[in-house]
Amino acid sequence: MRKTWMRIVPVAMGMAVAMAVALVGCAKKSSDQPKASDAGNTPPAVAVPSAPAGPTVTLSGTVHFEGTPPERKAIKMSADDSCHKQHTEPVLTEDVVVGTGGGLQNVFVSVQTGLEGKTFAVPPDPVTLDQKGCVYYPHVFGIAANQPLRILNSDPTLHNVHAIPDNGKGEFNKGMARQGMQITEFLKELGVVRFKCDVHPWMQSWGHVMSHPFFGVTDNAGSYKIVNLPPGEYTIQAWHEKLGSQTAKITVTAGGAAPVLDFTFKAATGS
Repeated sequence: MRKTWMRIVPVAMGMAVAMAVALVGCAKKSSDQPKASDAGNTPPAVAVPSAPAGPTVTLSGTVHFEGTPPERKAIKMSADDSCHKQHTEPVLTEDVVVGTGGGLQNVFVSVQTGLEGKTFAVPPDPVTLDQKGCVYYPHVFGIAANQPLRILNSDPTLHNVHAIPDNGKGEFNKGMARQGMQITEFLKELGVVRFKCDVHPWMQSWGHVMSHPFFGVTDNAGSYKIVNLPPGEYTIQAWHEKLGSQTAKITVTAGGAAPVLDFTFKAATGS
């Protein structure tokens, strides 16, 4: 049985900041090519919403993995020498990444209910999805509906970006033949979009298309933050590509303490 814990700690009121997303640069020099340790340990894309008028809080917490994590397997890239030669050590699978402290990486934590009737401006700055060392960076990210998604090919080989929305709307498949090539797409439908490369079948990334900026992605310690959350009653969801999702309810009060919400996942059956 999955368990969800919530504890309360005081926190300073959120300050107004500009919306930002993590951008991944296009590597040109061989010294910039990723090592095996880079895969599964890049900082996740982070949305930083502007604070609304009045008091806000930062929701934070940790997503834990309970039990023995499945072994991460080495990805075989030898079929494409331009991929293989960029790594001095094996690149490991990213579907379940557990840190030394038991924190679960690449969990998308977001507000699911409690914002009904509210609208938020679409950020003009793009979110970047890079193909580097024949790995997608980031592995999990959030983006607003109709926000620019800049897709880069930082590799000296052919990639194709095949986007498969879970609702079946807006699928696309674009070839990217040249190093340094970039395209811009706009994801219009809310939901989860799986990105894959049909040329290199191990490549996979997950984008969450949102109507609001209140979400975060866990880092390699399993930690996340959702900043500038206004007072209200919310349902929070923690989503993992292989282990499923969980929800918990929180209440944020004006002038009150900010909740710290932790989740715990167990290994999937048969994993």
